[in-house]
Amino acid sequence: MSGHSKWSTIKHKKAMLDSRRGQLFTKLARAITVAVREGGGDVGTNFKLRLIVDKARQFNVPKKNIERAIERGTGQGGEGLLEALYEGFGPGRIAVMVEVVTDNKNRTAAEIKKVFERSGGSLGQPGSVGFLFDKKGKILVERVGDKEEQMLKLIDLGAEDVETEEEGIEMLVEPSKLSAVRVAVEAAGFKVKAAELIYVAKDLLKLAKEQKAKAIKFLEIIDDLDDVQNLYTNLDV
Repeated sequence: MSGHSKWSTIKHKKAMLDSRRGQLFTKLARAITVAVREGGGDVGTNFKLRLIVDKARQFNVPKKNIERAIERGTGQGGEGLLEALYEGFGPGRIAVMVEVVTDNKNRTAAEIKKVFERSGGSLGQPGSVGFLFDKKGKILVERVGDKEEQMLKLIDLGAEDVETEEEGIEMLVEPSKLSAVRVAVEAAGFKVKAAELIYVAKDLLKLAKEQKAKAIKFLEIIDDLDDVQNLYTNLDV
């Protein structure tokens, strides 16, 4: 898959094994609350909410946590939360995009800026690295039967690109078609394990071993910040 960093795969495995799972639950609950506030609490009509709830279930977030987050979004709290996107360059001039949900934008910006600067990088203005990425819909499908045959069927169902992963087969689609393609994939009898909107690097940046290790450490520090929801990079990991 051209330009597709494996940072998302590393992050997924890390999250599944992370002993601080409570932090992950809190991040997902915040995202649910914001999605409800923007589009309502019905997963049947609020596609953004459905994506986040599905992700929460994927990481075994308790049902009661999801329900409480939805309640907060419908007017019982959570009105101070907002989404923001930060862009910048990290160690080795890797491009980084950071999606956050925060109740204090100034605090979050200061925290992220500090991590960038301590790593030798710099936080940029909106659009400073965004042109290096494409926004895509990502669908992870459970692998069944003949791999090549399944991949061809998924392309026929609307995938722009497909790739086999340890967890299944990953499809990339146009963001506006994510909902429709997901429905088509499920209607064709395939199990969708996850679906989300992501940023995909147009080209990957290779670094020397020592510099690459420094860049990965930097990404881990950013990802561990309480307000950070998603992190995207052009680092070839």
